[in-house]
Amino acid sequence: MVKAIELENVDLSLGRGAARVHILKGVSLAVDRGEAVGLVGPSGSGKSTLLMVMAGLERPDAGAVRIEGQELGPLDEDALARFRGRRVGIVFQSFHLLPTMTALENVAVPLELAGQADAFARARAELDQVGLGHRLSHYPAELSGGEQQRVALARALAPDPAILVADEPTGNLDEDTGASIVDLLFRMKTERGATLVLVTHDPGLARRCDRTVALRSGVIDQARSDELTRGRA
Repeated sequence: MVKAIELENVDLSLGRGAARVHILKGVSLAVDRGEAVGLVGPSGSGKSTLLMVMAGLERPDAGAVRIEGQELGPLDEDALARFRGRRVGIVFQSFHLLPTMTALENVAVPLELAGQADAFARARAELDQVGLGHRLSHYPAELSGGEQQRVALARALAPDPAILVADEPTGNLDEDTGASIVDLLFRMKTERGATLVLVTHDPGLARRCDRTVALRSGVIDQARSDELTRGRA
């Protein structure tokens, strides 16, 4: 059966010369379709970089990355961007909304760029799904942090991606708001049958996933991963 995500011996270094740092070191990982996986580890362990490799935002120096059976390595930048736009939804900690666009435009414009004919209708429907149907014309500065993250989630979900990745999606939110975003994220994931991979420092959030993968110094700590997965709620 084709896996949602497959990484084989992925290596990645960032920086130049003496400042070059080996971030990922021979990482191999497979994620089943519909599975929820939490990536955990200390700061600098490589978990956010690993997520970006899965999303096609970083190219590894060596190794293979396959998403829904499609190997990303041979794709040029344009083809990779098209594939990512169709198959991968990305939620960042810092929302990454365009400040000069309304909530509706922030969700619709990527769909328009991808050639979606009913972009604005789709955007309205997605914003309604995340409880923001009454805030379509508001700009990011007019929205709370939780509302901005809901817009970001609507934008990620609008293309109906097979893969949803989230990098510390509650990191900039208070506890109650973060909890509501997490509930929404998992509900949307379940309703759509998407595969979810998220980076988190929150043990409670990691326990909500089907499996936890622990990284340390750029490698998967299998013993710690197994321990955390067994201990999930």
